Amino acid sequence: MDFIKLELDGPIAVLTIDRPKALNALNRQVLTEFSDAIGQVAANKTTRALIVTGGGEKAFVAGADIAEMAGLSQAESTAFAELGHRVLDSLEGLPIPVIAAVNGFALGGGTELALACDFIYASEKAKFGQPEVVLGVIPGFGGTQRLTRIVGRARAKEIIFTGEMIDAAKAKEIGLALEVLPAAELMAHCKKVAGNIVKRGPLAVAQAKRVIDAGADLPLQDANKIEREGFAKLFGTGDQKEGMAAFVAKRPPEFKGN
Repeated sequence: MDFIKLELDGPIAVLTIDRPKALNALNRQVLTEFSDAIGQVAANKTTRALIVTGGGEKAFVAGADIAEMAGLSQAESTAFAELGHRVLDSLEGLPIPVIAAVNGFALGGGTELALACDFIYASEKAKFGQPEVVLGVIPGFGGTQRLTRIVGRARAKEIIFTGEMIDAAKAKEIGLALEVLPAAELMAHCKKVAGNIVKRGPLAVAQAKRVIDAGADLPLQDANKIEREGFAKLFGTGDQKEGMAAFVAKRPPEFKGN
């Protein structure tokens, strides 16, 4: 892959969009390589958490590649949007936790990519935004929908309608980013959180992610039914037996994901 770096280091994987000369902008090749990398992560059964970040010091992903998009026809733009949606849906659909380490500009497709992760940590120099209206278009990789679900309808409209950037502190204030850290500490923090996650029961973490996402847009009673079913499915697994036996014996559990 030319523009994607994938490091598989034990249970934690790090995926880097590495096109710094173009501020890691998303074109069709980057999206295709990103999709291939997600497939590798999904196929690697030892990976229990994924961190996504951008190469270089300036950008996470500064957006889609405007030079490539400028000449697209309606049919071609439909195909481009469909590609972006497929890739981000596959990222969001990974059964393992995905952490966005936003180390710089995350604009347009960059914000949309971060939103497809389970949660976002940002460096102090990070900038977020959906500036597509400045170009005469709208977000095309899920920004109108995922951003609304995270920050609320009015705030999402403000961000999308104005096309203005918000800094990391504002992103935390509105619930877009969980924490803001010095740039030099961002990746270490993400790896620390991922390290805590991978110590937990992997079947339980995957089930928790599935239940939260499946129930998020359902009426409470329907969502709680999904939770009950997910809770019950874990009983009888090796991880459930090990976790509870370890608790009773006052020792650390040794989860095997079965």
